[in-house]
Amino acid sequence: MSEVAVEVDDLIVEFPTEEGSVRAVDRVNLQLERGKILGLIGESGCGKTTVAHAMLNAVAEPGRIVRGRIHYTGHGNLLTMSDETQRLFRWRHVSVVFQASQNTLNPLQRIEAQIRELARAHRIANPNALVGRARELCGRLRLESDRVLTAYPHQLSGGMRQRVGIMLALLLQPEIILFDEPTTALDSLSQESVLQIIKQVHVDEGITGVFITHDLGIVAEVADLVAVMYAGRIVEVAPAATLFRAPRHPYSRALLDALPRLTGDPHAAKGLPGAPPKVVGEMAGCLFRDRCPFQMAQCMTVEPVLTPVDAGHQVACFRVSEEDARASV
Repeated sequence: MSEVAVEVDDLIVEFPTEEGSVRAVDRVNLQLERGKILGLIGESGCGKTTVAHAMLNAVAEPGRIVRGRIHYTGHGNLLTMSDETQRLFRWRHVSVVFQASQNTLNPLQRIEAQIRELARAHRIANPNALVGRARELCGRLRLESDRVLTAYPHQLSGGMRQRVGIMLALLLQPEIILFDEPTTALDSLSQESVLQIIKQVHVDEGITGVFITHDLGIVAEVADLVAVMYAGRIVEVAPAATLFRAPRHPYSRALLDALPRLTGDPHAAKGLPGAPPKVVGEMAGCLFRDRCPFQMAQCMTVEPVLTPVDAGHQVACFRVSEEDARASV
């Protein structure tokens, strides 16, 4: 069996509002195998990025982790570490490539100065060695090191800044990298270039990754395993090939049905009517029920839990459970 790199157990993240506490992440459980990439998908606002921030114990205020455990194999539960231990743990063991490069780079410092600042923050005795690794990574990321390291962020294109973000995430050779929609702000050519680089880095460095996106095409290209989120909950987990070939949750099927077709009827794509609920406190039943064409009476009051339906494939849906029960008779 593959070694588990990180376990997320019973994670709840809430944000206070005038209406009550909005549950952005609701009892999420995930296991990430070492050397694999997990794709985390769902509509905007479903909680994907909040899960990633929670994995760094860096949920933005006023949000807070109400319950849960973030256990990194060989290091323990991040949430019970001291503040200083957590600070040193981040980037050395788990780093992040943000959605927009401006979230990573200091606009007032040249790139090399930011690398030296990283060395000071992590008590690296020889900053020159870290700059040397940055130069080596620049070559692998198709960047001209002499130009990039002496530049301010505004002197680089969006695609170059995003590759600099990947370089910074790799600098301290972390075991795990969280990719938070790293291609969203890029044009299609830059997006494809960054994806190819991420795939090559994954192979070369043996990186374990979480890839957060709403773009199913990207997930199909980079992920080994996919977790589908809806309204803060995980509703399906499956190997990538299985999910795209035979999704079992109605929401997963709706996401795939909404994809534009390259062949056949260009109007075959179907939008999903309605909107996700605003989850204030604990809500009973299946949160997808009001948009689901297969709603049953128990969906109103009983929450479906993730249930194995095949090897590595789990679904939270009563209809799937009934189908499997009928098939076994």
